[in-house]
Amino acid sequence: MTDPFSSPPHRTPHPPPYPPHTSSPSYSSPSYQTYPWAPQEPEQQPVQGAPRHPSLGHHSDLRVLRGAYRWQRRVATLTALGYFVLFLLLSAFAPSFMTSEVSGGLSTGLLLGLLQVPVTCLAIWLYEHTARLRVDPLADRIRELAAVDARRGAVR
Repeated sequence: MTDPFSSPPHRTPHPPPYPPHTSSPSYSSPSYQTYPWAPQEPEQQPVQGAPRHPSLGHHSDLRVLRGAYRWQRRVATLTALGYFVLFLLLSAFAPSFMTSEVSGGLSTGLLLGLLQVPVTCLAIWLYEHTARLRVDPLADRIRELAAVDARRGAVR
């Protein structure tokens, strides 16, 4: 007697419904890819000799340029958006401060809202200043190295 939780006795699997595939000329696959989405093997390029001069443009130069450009974007963005977020937070959580009068009917909220335009101009100036100071010299250096490398390639 078997209990209800035991596995059934082992049975042999059913034979396949079709005979096994045999290689015959009528069943040969084509020598090209039949499906366009099938992965294709890359074509082997002939290996050429190493260049006489190593490439002048180093990856570290591009990494430094990306870092300088990232820093430039962060400074300008945080200047403009930081002031705007401060303005919104003061409007939401300090309404008595924002409605207080500065002079002659001018409220603090209106004054801070009008100061958004000069702060945006400051952010634009910071963006241009950091570009001239940090990003442009690096980009010019990489451009000069690439031109020298291209001239070396043209001489070969």
